Amino acid sequence: MAEVLGQRTIELVKATVPALEEHGLVIVREMYSRLFQNEEIRDLFNQSHHGGEEGAQPRALTGAIMAYASNIDNLSALAPAVERIAQKHVGLQILPEHYPYVGEALLGAIKQVLGDAATDEILEAWGEAYGFLANILIAREARVYEELEQADGGWTGWRNFEVAEVIPESSVITSFILRPQDRGAVIRHKPGQYLTFWLQISGQPPVKRNYSISNAPNGEFYRISVKREPQGLASNWFHDNAEPGTLLKVAPPAGEFFLEGEPERPIVLLSGGVGLTPLLAMLETLAAKEVKVPVDYIHGTHNRDTHAMRTHSHKLASSAANFRVIDFHQSPLEGEVAGEDYDHAGIITADWLVANTPLGQADYYICGPRPFLRAAVSALSLAGVPSHHVHYEFFGPADELLAA
Repeated sequence: MAEVLGQRTIELVKATVPALEEHGLVIVREMYSRLFQNEEIRDLFNQSHHGGEEGAQPRALTGAIMAYASNIDNLSALAPAVERIAQKHVGLQILPEHYPYVGEALLGAIKQVLGDAATDEILEAWGEAYGFLANILIAREARVYEELEQADGGWTGWRNFEVAEVIPESSVITSFILRPQDRGAVIRHKPGQYLTFWLQISGQPPVKRNYSISNAPNGEFYRISVKREPQGLASNWFHDNAEPGTLLKVAPPAGEFFLEGEPERPIVLLSGGVGLTPLLAMLETLAAKEVKVPVDYIHGTHNRDTHAMRTHSHKLASSAANFRVIDFHQSPLEGEVAGEDYDHAGIITADWLVANTPLGQADYYICGPRPFLRAAVSALSLAGVPSHHVHYEFFGPADELLAA
């Protein structure tokens, strides 16, 4: 594989952008159809992101392919996406030998959908372009795997963990304390990262899911806090079946959304619903470090019954004068008291966020549903907050080029 892409390859790939704009989603769905004929490869994927005509992952991958084709002569623009993909692949335990299957399926799908327009020269160019990107990802993933294996408490592959405690946190969220079956140490994760689980659910092929670690790193155990989703195969399994003594296969911590080093600017943690999970790990970490910068934790949920870990977050905030917790309840229940059960009724609005946070000074860490994220990030951007001061995570498929 060439160390750089040839100019002719770059020209041919960019020339396919109009065709991808028109047929990209069809190509991706055809690619997945081909991939899923191989059960070993199918089981690498999070199938919840592929269901039905509106499956989110095919759309995410279509966007990723478009971005790659459009920026193939400026790959530095894709660096954040490459890191996100590599981290997701490490969580899923994707290995170099898996990549050729995707390349073969992608080229076959392009040929099938575009027909005669997919000339041998175009297919050769896309084969080179895919191989080039695959090698970048494989190299990055190899470094991450090595770092994880060599870290204190580190491991690669799937390690058995035991559910040590089950803690109801709200009407919809339950926490699970996880300790390694071998009683060894665990990697001190970066606050904000997630664990990937390999679940064996009766009547289902292997299920892989990511759940954010909701506690500060301690080298001994992890806590995940899982929301029961109405149609959530894995979340319902956790709520109905995981009990003390249950064994789980767990990959090492992964993810590019995490609290950076020692903060030098004010910190604003902003979450919606179960998006609180990685931010609680950050809040615990900031409290343990006794940081001197101002820290605001702003959380929005439906009401008192759905508000998980409120007492815990307020206890953390009470430990330091520079910490502040602000709660929004969208629809307070009868009997809820403003100032006691919540601070503000309604949702976190753009106007409130702009008026009540240190816009030009703070680093923002945001997690929640897509509409929540979209509104918050847009508000901060329009208010002039530099993009490198805004860090965010959403739960759902990202723009992986191999698996989700």
